[in-house]
Amino acid sequence: MKINKAYKFRIYPSENQINVIENSFGCSRFVYNHFLNQRNEVYKDKKICVKYTEQQNQLPSMKKEFVWLKEVDSTSLQMSLRNLDTAFKNFFEGRADRPKFKSRRNNYKTYTSNFVNNNIDIKKDKIKFPKLKWIKAKVHRYFHGRIINGTISKTPSGKYFVSICVETEIEPLEKVTENIGLDLGLSYFATLSNGEKIENPKYLKKSLNKLTREQRKLSSKQQGSNNFHKQRVKVAKLYERVANQRIDFIHKLSKRIISENQVIVLEDLAVKNMMKNDKLAQSISDVCWHKFITMLEYKAKWCGRKLHKIDRWYPSSKTCNECDYIMEDITLHIREWKCPQCGSIHDRDINASKNILRQGLLDIA
Repeated sequence: MKINKAYKFRIYPSENQINVIENSFGCSRFVYNHFLNQRNEVYKDKKICVKYTEQQNQLPSMKKEFVWLKEVDSTSLQMSLRNLDTAFKNFFEGRADRPKFKSRRNNYKTYTSNFVNNNIDIKKDKIKFPKLKWIKAKVHRYFHGRIINGTISKTPSGKYFVSICVETEIEPLEKVTENIGLDLGLSYFATLSNGEKIENPKYLKKSLNKLTREQRKLSSKQQGSNNFHKQRVKVAKLYERVANQRIDFIHKLSKRIISENQVIVLEDLAVKNMMKNDKLAQSISDVCWHKFITMLEYKAKWCGRKLHKIDRWYPSSKTCNECDYIMEDITLHIREWKCPQCGSIHDRDINASKNILRQGLLDIA
């Protein structure tokens, strides 16, 4: 099975390379905003949508008008235009909001270059990239496959990374007999139908006091000053650490669940709607359900596993998994209950995960 997989590496560019990277960020942003403005104006005047090919044909003349665009990799400008086209497609198909102009004040910056004539390569401790030649890098793993493109990014904390997209082959895992149901929650990150409860690490909550303290220091600095910039980087590093901890946790957990089970069943959660609850929004954001489910989906596809989502309105917590009696008056604070019909005593979350698995297997059959 052929897939597109990204490999991300930390890079340490020299001062001259940083100048080229920053110029590439600016030029890609300029091209994106220029053609976004053109699309908006044409639609406003003529009620028609400008096609990608029409705008692509304008790039050569645009380089003559703005000669500084020639200083950066030409494929990065084409990719910026293609990203704009993709953003509009996602908007028209209801997957995203209408594209907005990119701001130079955004502290997270990226640009992408296509792989042409071996302009992207990787060695033991360095990576080759268009217009940058060889950049010092921390190459912690290697890959096999055809390089498609590479993306250089700069985080708010000032670190530079390169993400190389590769077309590679992956073999499905051997089939196993175990199936699992997952009940995602806040008290526990997940409760499995085999009775296991996975603790919610609550990385943001653990760092919240320190983050609050550093944010207050930042608010007291004069915007634009050196002290403001230093403090902003310090705050960004704290948020970056929390994000890295969270991603590492859900990567390892999703890999374990996929490798141990043939069928994985969970509820179709409306996370976006749940985030509208002001009291729970921060906790739901910290637990990162959406990212976890996304990882399960693509890893299941890669590894030959089956991931199934049951209807979000199925009463998994209220239904007795022994006799199917539905206990209507169970509130959220009740964590254990006894079935009045068969007498079974249920842990709320374990009972829900067992019901989720059973319902998922019925849907699949």
